Amino acid sequence: MQQSSFRVNKGSLIRPLREAGRCPTLFAMSFTLRQLQFFVAAAEQGSVSGAARALSISQSSVTEAIRALEDDLGVTLFARQARGVSITHKGSAFLRHAQGILAEVARARDAFRDEAAQAVGRLSLGVTSLVAGYVLSDILARFRRAYPGVELNVIEDSGEYLQHLLIGGELDVAVLLTSSVKDRLALQVETLLVSPFRLWLPLGHALAQQEAIAREELAGYPLIQLMVDEIEEATRTLMATIATLPRVTFRTRSVEAVRSLVATGAGLALLPELVYRPWSLEGDRIEIRDVSGDLPTVQVGLAWRRGAPLTGPALNFVRSAQGAVSAR
Repeated sequence: MQQSSFRVNKGSLIRPLREAGRCPTLFAMSFTLRQLQFFVAAAEQGSVSGAARALSISQSSVTEAIRALEDDLGVTLFARQARGVSITHKGSAFLRHAQGILAEVARARDAFRDEAAQAVGRLSLGVTSLVAGYVLSDILARFRRAYPGVELNVIEDSGEYLQHLLIGGELDVAVLLTSSVKDRLALQVETLLVSPFRLWLPLGHALAQQEAIAREELAGYPLIQLMVDEIEEATRTLMATIATLPRVTFRTRSVEAVRSLVATGAGLALLPELVYRPWSLEGDRIEIRDVSGDLPTVQVGLAWRRGAPLTGPALNFVRSAQGAVSAR
């Protein structure tokens, strides 16, 4: 066993030693963790020989350590007997604090070991297609910079299937639309951002002259509808709030197709602000405006299996995601 050079905070021992009844050499204390370990072992084993066997060291090493500790404290910790030692009243009072010091040191070491363990390992991550294109890149970049030693396995699939994998323990964490998570009893959900629906228009459109557009004003205008599983329910809810429905002229699963069609004047679109970009792939401008009224929103966030402790890499990914979204 290696002798530690750790020095105990003397101020923290004022009360324990006063309770023990003596502290004349308080400011000269210099006992080591090694001495505390040998003292605790002797107290627990009831003999110096038992402590020596438990620690796999010589009896003389235990005896010397305890004697040095007693000299340092100025108290008698053990009464020597023919068949071992018995702890004194002052020794018993000091034992509680010695055990507490050793326990705190062990916890400090474990914390560093846990931190080192979290810096490596494997993370199984799920993500839906919409979130993969508009949220995941920032989160992953931040996580990779902080934890380059973690092996990542990322699966892109529908929100419903990712929830199935999470519940089955096949994924650690998923990044998805938390507004579409169904089984809240089986899954822990944390929403990171909320995205309202906005109206997309081509540059120079008549409605673009207004800062906010009433839903009834959309009647008669052609509408481009994005058919992505993740937002279909929110889109249906939105459309149900419009008395006279716009005429849907094009349905697509491609956000880029919606962007191009809107930018070239083929129609308008009602989509979450999350997926808005001001330019189409062809370089045409797209504007957005608020739509008045109480519109549904989509929430993006994280989900993991409820009741299952997160692994070190998973916990760090959650923290990285929180930081990345806060910085957006």
